[in-house]
Amino acid sequence: MKTRLKKQFKKLIAALLLLFLLLFVFRLAYGYTKKINDRLEQTQFFSSIASSKRNYASKKYAVKSAAPTVTQVDQKYEKIAEITTKSTAFDEEEKAARGHVKRYQALIQFEQKSGNEGARKLNLLIGVPPENFDALYQDLIKIGEVQAKQITKKDKTNEYKELNAKKASLEKIRNALLELKQKEGKIDEYMQLENRVLEIEQQLQDLGVSLGDFDAENEFCTVQFSLLEGKKIQISFIHRIKVALEWTIKFYLGMMAALFFMTLFAYFVVLGIDKLKNL
Repeated sequence: MKTRLKKQFKKLIAALLLLFLLLFVFRLAYGYTKKINDRLEQTQFFSSIASSKRNYASKKYAVKSAAPTVTQVDQKYEKIAEITTKSTAFDEEEKAARGHVKRYQALIQFEQKSGNEGARKLNLLIGVPPENFDALYQDLIKIGEVQAKQITKKDKTNEYKELNAKKASLEKIRNALLELKQKEGKIDEYMQLENRVLEIEQQLQDLGVSLGDFDAENEFCTVQFSLLEGKKIQISFIHRIKVALEWTIKFYLGMMAALFFMTLFAYFVVLGIDKLKNL
């Protein structure tokens, strides 16, 4: 009996040690994959200017319906690339980025540069012709060490159609009001009509600005490019072991304590149920 108990005890100890070792290896491996997130400030910068400038592009293609009918569709869309990269040669990488922008006939629409030497940051909002979007994106992700990248495309065709419909409706209202102004009436009625016409004219101007973003001559796709300066952090293997060991001990002890109290709780529950059965 004692021999069997010793074997079970040894198996339990071996299982607990194996669990500890697995947790330690997991935390050590995780340390090599973890990256410092430098994107928060860059995201805030681009979010703050998102409402002030939008770039749209169009794509025309044919859609076959009932033969031999072919419908021409003019799609309006917004395409945005987000690139965050870190460089140890900030000046050279900045020069290369600006060179790519010039080479692909793109425009820097917003720019923010901050920080002292050794911790500088550059944010560029770039408008690029749709046909050069992919080429510029491929060249920019070769700069420095890319921390994050993604491309988002949104269809804006319905929004464009709604703006045109609203414009047509306002023009009808304006024309009707102008006709009323030609008729005789009281001075106060005339002033009310004049104010209403001015309101309509202001709304039409605002719509004209919004629709102007969709014009063929203003067609651009967007690249949000962030260049961060920073030295490569070399973490020694001994330090990684230290961090992994500290985390494993804390997590392991916490897990064992939780398991102990759960077992103790279950024991008292079973004991209580057994007493109730014997009543």
